[in-house]
Amino acid sequence: MKFRKAIFGDIPKLVKLFEEYRVFYGEEPNLELATNFIEHRIKNGESVVFICENKDNQIIGFAQLYPLFSSTRLKKIWLLNDLFVDENFRGLGISKELLDCAKDLCRETGACELTLETQRNNVIANRLYKKTDFSLDIEHNFYAWSG
Repeated sequence: MKFRKAIFGDIPKLVKLFEEYRVFYGEEPNLELATNFIEHRIKNGESVVFICENKDNQIIGFAQLYPLFSSTRLKKIWLLNDLFVDENFRGLGISKELLDCAKDLCRETGACELTLETQRNNVIANRLYKKTDFSLDIEHNFYAWSG
């Protein structure tokens, strides 16, 4: 398996898996909007996407990160917003390797933190994050507003 940063030419293959991810989280499939979304993020440098390819050059996993900034620490923070592996390739350590790619990005860019969130009932993800040295933040309340 090969892990690398996605480029614009990867979008057609990436969008297929991105749509599976969106459907997994209860969204209605919309290949056109998903393609447009990923194209804009990559083209405009608004996110970094790491991919895992199998021996047939099929994209079987991805992680998408967005840059944020800490005013108090005066440094960049990376938000790991999306992490997904094709169900046929789970249990092979792909998620852990994609997390390692994200951690490397943090080190390379001098970021002070890599942050993420997952649902409390996502047992597999919570186990993975604890196993890969992420700490559960119990000191802060996180709020969201949807307009």
